[in-house]
Amino acid sequence: MSGATGPWDALPLFPLGTVLFPGGLLPLKVFEARYLDLIGNCLRSGTPFAVVHIRQGSELRSAGKTVLDSVGVLAHVQEVDAEQPGILRVRCQGGLRVQIGATRQRDDGLWLAEAVADPPDPEQAVPEALLPTAQALGRAIEALAGQGHQPFLAPHRLDEAGWVANRWCEILPISSTAKQRLMALDEPLLRLQLVQDYLHGKGLV
Repeated sequence: MSGATGPWDALPLFPLGTVLFPGGLLPLKVFEARYLDLIGNCLRSGTPFAVVHIRQGSELRSAGKTVLDSVGVLAHVQEVDAEQPGILRVRCQGGLRVQIGATRQRDDGLWLAEAVADPPDPEQAVPEALLPTAQALGRAIEALAGQGHQPFLAPHRLDEAGWVANRWCEILPISSTAKQRLMALDEPLLRLQLVQDYLHGKGLV
């Protein structure tokens, strides 16, 4: 496997029913042997794994056929806490989107994939027409902080379209399938426009 930017011929995958976004915060409780080994390997090598949304099936190995989406996001391990023997609390940060190619499973159930990384979203200022959505996110962050919640990693880039769109996508009450479609878009302004359309429809902006 290549380094942290790929391409990869055997990128480890962590299939989930949730969607990780670039720049997002992902807390994991890890207890299966295949994933304990994965986290240990990532810590030693400084390499990421990829979080991939499960389109069909379950996170459980015994749940039958599993179908994974074709776009995932690299997860970089930031912190690990061994809260008790055999269980790790892991904090990861989302990196680049990755295009998932051919996949296979090892005997222990760990998924591996051929993959290539997409370029990062271009940094684009929030245009005036979409400022209400950025301002509403700022208010949401303040409200959550007042309740003792810090769902987003600092710094908070409320002037950057892709960052604002991604953070909204993480907290909107929409299906994981809808979040996957938004994450896979390579145009941050379009992603932000779709978020604003949703918020406007709900009377929130």
